[in-house]
Amino acid sequence: MKKLESYINGNWVSGTGEGVPMHDAVTGEIIALSDTDGFDFDEILNYGRIKGEALRKMTFQERGNMLKKLAFYLIKKKKHFYDVSYRTGATKIDSWIDIEGGFGNLFANASLRKLFPNQSFHVEGDPIDLSRGGHFMAHHILVPKRGVAIHINAFNFPVWGMLEKCAVNWMAGVPAVVKPATNTSFLTEVVAREIIASNFSTFGTSASHLMRP
Repeated sequence: MKKLESYINGNWVSGTGEGVPMHDAVTGEIIALSDTDGFDFDEILNYGRIKGEALRKMTFQERGNMLKKLAFYLIKKKKHFYDVSYRTGATKIDSWIDIEGGFGNLFANASLRKLFPNQSFHVEGDPIDLSRGGHFMAHHILVPKRGVAIHINAFNFPVWGMLEKCAVNWMAGVPAVVKPATNTSFLTEVVAREIIASNFSTFGTSASHLMRP
């Protein structure tokens, strides 16, 4: 029986256990097994923190353009996503909200680049005078967090749930670990594979990890 794979530490790997069966919601057929036995989660997070440096160094313009290119790339693959989505029990409208709604989040966050400078940080507001005569002042500077975002998503949004969260932290320069719900994670895997295959900047190394229970 086929096992789903997770993209971890730069490679697609499967677990070492028996796995949990995932069923076609229409036919009841077992589509694949989900398994994360044997995964070193501390190592997964450490990989994201180290490799995430490349994403943190990108400017807002670079991150935004990366998201825009990814959205256009995924749109070209949407027919395949719809075909897989039907097996989760989703109607056409359900799939549209989930799949193309997810792409919309990429576009929306990509457009935020227009609000920020072409640098990896953002200077917020005006300088604050903390002493008489301006001898001691402060200024807020927004910089990417150095950790890894962890997203645990619901079964009814296997695509939108991933992209609407990842779009935000990718734009902010933060890598992510995605944990989709097991029942519909076979659709998440299909989309994640295309994200990695797109080869847009840091996606193949630091920006996307996929794992399941």
